[in-house]
Amino acid sequence: MGAQLRVYRQKIKSAKTTKKITRAMELIAASRIQKAQQRVAASLPYSRAVTRAVSGVATFSNVDHVLTTEPEKIERAAIVIFSSDRGLAGAFNTNVLREAEELATLLQSQGREVVYYLVGRKSVGYFGFRKRAYEQSWIGETENPVFETAKEIGDAVVAKFLQPASEGGVDEIHIVYNRFISMLTQSPEVVRLLPLEIVEGVEPPAENEVLPLYEFEPEASDVLDALLPVYIESRIFNAMLQSAASKHAATQKAMKSASDNADKLIDTYTRLANNARQSEITQQISEIVGGADALSSAKK
Repeated sequence: MGAQLRVYRQKIKSAKTTKKITRAMELIAASRIQKAQQRVAASLPYSRAVTRAVSGVATFSNVDHVLTTEPEKIERAAIVIFSSDRGLAGAFNTNVLREAEELATLLQSQGREVVYYLVGRKSVGYFGFRKRAYEQSWIGETENPVFETAKEIGDAVVAKFLQPASEGGVDEIHIVYNRFISMLTQSPEVVRLLPLEIVEGVEPPAENEVLPLYEFEPEASDVLDALLPVYIESRIFNAMLQSAASKHAATQKAMKSASDNADKLIDTYTRLANNARQSEITQQISEIVGGADALSSAKK
């Protein structure tokens, strides 16, 4: 009985230690999520302005640009996966990797070869464990993204897109990341980055409305050459910020759940330890009473 009591006490001690760790990680994630949300909100006006500018040029010009023209046949497609460098975030990485796998299966069913670009140690580890090939990876800055990394990713995927598929290039590029909706909800998102899909359309004019005349200086093709790399970088950076905010929110939720589970374990093992202690005391009392009765009987 004493051995069982020692086991329960050891489990209570382990659960309390685990709770201290998970509680500390929950507080750290809660402190970081505010800054991550502010960075997402601060990036939106710039991203929308760039999108509006690209939409205007693409809509009011008849230039066939390589980044906006749909190829006749798509042979190879690239998928950029945004995961995290660390775990302990619930289903955060599992959801984005599952979404990427579903996208790859869809593209392969359409006869397209798929190549991967990975952001975050978790996606790199996922592919490394399964011994699957990928083109390039970026690790170490998923929790606090910097624009230089987004620019590097953008330059890499645009260069691959401009390269012919017969020479190892790709015909389209998709990004897969977790979009931050709220502290409780983070949704995996799939966006086709190239060829460019204008996300802000132009409303049809009213009956008596005269459409504005646009003049581009320099030429529209030169404007697109300057705007599109900026547009790609802003979309990638926004995806990195969304992924970082989602990761912190997922970590906070997962650590709170772990702390609550630790509390339940502590209550359960405390109750079992009390029962074991009560049984031990009852047994000791029974042995004392039995010994006293035996002595009394011997004296008679």
